Amino acid sequence: MTERIVLAYSGGLDTSVAIGWIGEATGAEVIAVAVDVGQGGESLETIRQRALGCGAVEAYVADARDEFANEYAMPTLKANALYQGHYPLVSAISRPVIVKHLVKAAREFGATTVAHGCTGKGNDQVRFEVGIQTLGPDLKCIAPVRDLALTRDKAIAFAEEKGLPIETTKKNPYSIDQNVWGRAVETGYLEDIWNAPTKDIYDYTATPEFPPAPDEVTISFQAGVPVAIDGVKVTPLQAIQELNRRAGAQGVGRIDVVEDRLVGIKSREIYEAPGAMALITAHKHLEDITIEREQARFKATVGQRWAELVYDGQWFSPLKRSLDAFIEDTQQYVSGDIRMVLHGGQAIVNGRRSETSLYDFDLATYDTGDTFDQSMARGFIELWGMSSKVASGRDLRVTGE
Repeated sequence: MTERIVLAYSGGLDTSVAIGWIGEATGAEVIAVAVDVGQGGESLETIRQRALGCGAVEAYVADARDEFANEYAMPTLKANALYQGHYPLVSAISRPVIVKHLVKAAREFGATTVAHGCTGKGNDQVRFEVGIQTLGPDLKCIAPVRDLALTRDKAIAFAEEKGLPIETTKKNPYSIDQNVWGRAVETGYLEDIWNAPTKDIYDYTATPEFPPAPDEVTISFQAGVPVAIDGVKVTPLQAIQELNRRAGAQGVGRIDVVEDRLVGIKSREIYEAPGAMALITAHKHLEDITIEREQARFKATVGQRWAELVYDGQWFSPLKRSLDAFIEDTQQYVSGDIRMVLHGGQAIVNGRRSETSLYDFDLATYDTGDTFDQSMARGFIELWGMSSKVASGRDLRVTGE
């Protein structure tokens, strides 16, 4: 029986050429796997037909938009996950769901190997291959660009020689990855980190310098998950899509950062994540009134570690699973409404309410009706500072200073 290889297929030049390139290099049949995670553009059927036209023996396509929103974007939101304080894990959280479908297709079609289109410099090769070896430890992995010397100029020449049904260009200056959670742009002109991004880079967001009128939105959460916008019930996918539209129109969610890649390289990245950043902002403000102080402080540390694990391709790791359990426990009271104004590139919260709030007006007020007993403060301060006071006395006794 001829060997079969499953290929993560985007429909673009590189992965279209990779179908025939892999076939010629290995003698194997190629099954193309396309997964819709809300990246927009062409329909899955168009992509499927292109894969078959480029020589795939089978084409597996999956509409994973709701799955991606529910099982990958929502845990990211609950963690308030921002890698290095900036990046909302746009590409990092899409790889595990794609891996899941790659392994599923490999089982369905009897493939022994999984292929992806990553280079040897990036994070995605790690995310794909660690995920594949975790979910399908018997499967082998290859990367045509990295392992079979498929460079872009060779891809263009191969496509022209074979008359493949794809548009090719020698002047595509950027590498772009996108899904419903956001959009990532790199390479080309951006590799000089002194260069400011040009307007043509952006697609999900409008220029914030000349915004439309302020847009006030109320987001309702239940156990950390958005369930309504302005009183209209939404699914997680619909919440992200609606805020992509409204926050994007105000230029919210533009991120320009030099980040630390897993392979040790610093890389300049441009991100657009209007829905993700608006939701994370709202969710964090709701947590501020519904999560107890020490729990909230520790959750910030957990969220940072969670983001690092996911960025580093450890979505299926035991530690990530354990952190998920902690984060999920913190969300049981994160329910209520957040009102925010979207305008001029900013998402600013100006109202919050919750039936599970820890905010006590009578304790917080400085007006008549204050129920806080201020006489307790003196003794509290004495006890709180006791260890430092004793240590300071010891220093003075020993050093004279």
